[in-house]
Formats: sequence, structure tokens, C-alpha cells
Amino acid sequence: MTTYEVESIATVVGGHTRVLDDYQGGIKSIIRLNDAYPLETLQGIEEFSHLTVTWRFHLAHPDDVQLHARSPRGNPAWPATGTFVHRNHRRPNQLAISYPRLLGVDGRSLVVTDLDAVDGTPVIDVAPYFEQMGPRGPIRQPSWPGEMLASYWLAAETRQ
Repeated sequence: MTTYEVESIATVVGGHTRVLDDYQGGIKSIIRLNDAYPLETLQGIEEFSHLTVTWRFHLAHPDDVQLHARSPRGNPAWPATGTFVHRNHRRPNQLAISYPRLLGVDGRSLVVTDLDAVDGTPVIDVAPYFEQMGPRGPIRQPSWPGEMLASYWLAAETRQ
């Protein structure tokens, strides 16, 4: 296998303080660009409503990786699916991609909401979301992701 070495370009500041399966919506956080990058690397990003953020599950351990089929969240009502059908920290490289809404830019700080990463998360890459680069054509998926994620983007205060 080929190995790549990457350095984080930013860090998540604030927002979620613990890992949760649901209630990720409505939380503001900051993606703070490392000082090594000049401010002009963000020039023009404020014109976009959403970002594409690649980040690492930094609280996960390599022993968390599971290379086999399993039911999502351990729910036997949902079919066993393989490692690359899940979107969690049990993946080999423990990377995630999120699409938070960009609320504003303050120097090196990108103020966002709906970023499902926790405080201290290393950010591998940030890019504006281009609508033209999103999925083309109709989207198809089984019913279980919708059932599993029904509460994912609800605000934490809606929890009962």
C-alpha cells in the first residue's frame, strides 16, 4: 500500500465538546487556519455559503478500525454493511468529510455551523462547496440511512 503523509491546515475551535451520534445541528464552531498559511489563501471564500471540510477523527484509536460487515450503530433492524458503507471513525484512515455552512470570516477564522467535528479536530483540507461538483443525477440509497440519521442535524436542545 502507498502511504501518504499529510499535515493539518487548520483546527476546529469550539463547537461540539464530545462525540455524539445525533444532534449535530445548530452548533457554531470555528475552523482556524494555521499561522503557516498566509491570509490570502482564504481570499474570496466569504462569497460561498458552504465549505467542504476534510478532517480526522482524532479521538479515535487505530484499534477502532473494523474491517468487516456490521449493522449500523449495532441495530439489527438495519442490514450488515461493509466498512466502506459506513461514515464513522471505524474506517482505515479515520477521515471524514463535512459540508458546514460558512457564517463569516474573521482573519484566519472561518465561522461555521453544522460541522460535525469536535473541538480540537485537525482539519486536513478546506474548500468551498461548488454546486456543480456535487452529485449529478438522481440520488439512490436504501432506507436505513434516513432512519438512522433522522435526528442527526437536529439541534441539541431539541433532545428530549
